[in-house]
Amino acid sequence: MKMNRPENKTVLSNGIRVITANMPQSCSVSMGIWVNSGARDESEEESGLSHFIEHMLFKGTAKRSAFQISKEFDSMGGNTNAFTSMETTCYHSKVITSHIITASDLLFDIFLNSEFDIKEIEKERPVIIQEIGMVEDSPEDYIHHLSGQCFFKNNPLGSSVLGTRSNIINFKPEKIKEFFTLRYQPSRIIISVAGNIEHENILDIVCPVFESYQNTSSFPERINPDVQKGANIFDKDLEQAHICVLYKGLPLTDERRYAFSLINTILGGNMSSRLFQEIREKRGLAYSVYSFISSYIDTGMFGAYAAVDPDNALDAAALIIKEIKKIKENTISDSELKESVEYTKGCLLLASESTDNQMFRQAQNEIIFNRHIPLQEVIDKIESVKKDTVSDLANLLFDPANLSLTVLGPVADKKQFMDVLNS
Repeated sequence: MKMNRPENKTVLSNGIRVITANMPQSCSVSMGIWVNSGARDESEEESGLSHFIEHMLFKGTAKRSAFQISKEFDSMGGNTNAFTSMETTCYHSKVITSHIITASDLLFDIFLNSEFDIKEIEKERPVIIQEIGMVEDSPEDYIHHLSGQCFFKNNPLGSSVLGTRSNIINFKPEKIKEFFTLRYQPSRIIISVAGNIEHENILDIVCPVFESYQNTSSFPERINPDVQKGANIFDKDLEQAHICVLYKGLPLTDERRYAFSLINTILGGNMSSRLFQEIREKRGLAYSVYSFISSYIDTGMFGAYAAVDPDNALDAAALIIKEIKKIKENTISDSELKESVEYTKGCLLLASESTDNQMFRQAQNEIIFNRHIPLQEVIDKIESVKKDTVSDLANLLFDPANLSLTVLGPVADKKQFMDVLNS
């Protein structure tokens, strides 16, 4: 084993990385098993498999039934969950420190010894189909999926993490097991722990279980997507029109990401942001309006969302695009930049007090940058952002050639929204 003590990081002989952060003031420990594999690593026929496997890992091992797994997690209190994203899958638990050995045993058992029993697979299919339906019944969730699908077109980044109904119905048990074996490679696994623990104690728990876990195959190459400009109208009988404006963004590793985050804060990241003030406070057009960033290892997007009365959809879409264009004109004041810096710093520092957030952050840094990034380094980078840097980046990113507008609701006239794009 190779150790890197300053970062509390140990790399096992098979490539699994164990990272810890000691937070002695906490009474809890958060542990996550991360796999650097997600929905974008699936073919069209495989779409939904990563998420299906995430569900199946809670459905029984050689030692525990699905009920026993649930009961043992619940008996410790705390929180246990899992998620699948475009690029990662994570199984995590937060418990009081005295339960870390029991929680670890449970997490390790489901991760390494799940049986993928055919009866449990058949029972889980309708559950995931209901999850797909739940997203489609939530317009705010659904338009984010639709807008990403239109933006990235045929690239897996435009697909749903949940997959399609037809895929979920037709996944064979052998295919599920094969996909699990191919994707869950030790070289792509990180065990991240944060809380009132010592690194050596975590190694004593992890090493006997994971050191014999071996790599079995290569990993598919990720394809960088092209983005698609245009207006996309999805006519649906709803009370509101849901609007999503997208531009091409930055990859996770781009050094300009600090300026990018400040642009997001200024435009729609909080209640004093331009979009919130212009669309909600001044005009009363929307209850919900915000901007967001979705970044990946090789690409990204910037987005703005609002839900409005269908009669106001055109005006709201035009206002969103107008506010985004204005930031290209170097209209940011010194006070506006300073306030966005302070807001971003505050969010980071407050989040750092949570064992969950610390566990997430150190795992993501390892996956993306292959190193520990001190919080002070991030704060220094944020504080060093200049107005000219923000303006230059806005001019680069907010190019009409990379603009996509998606609308979901009772609006059928695509031409009017195309006119908004081209105005």
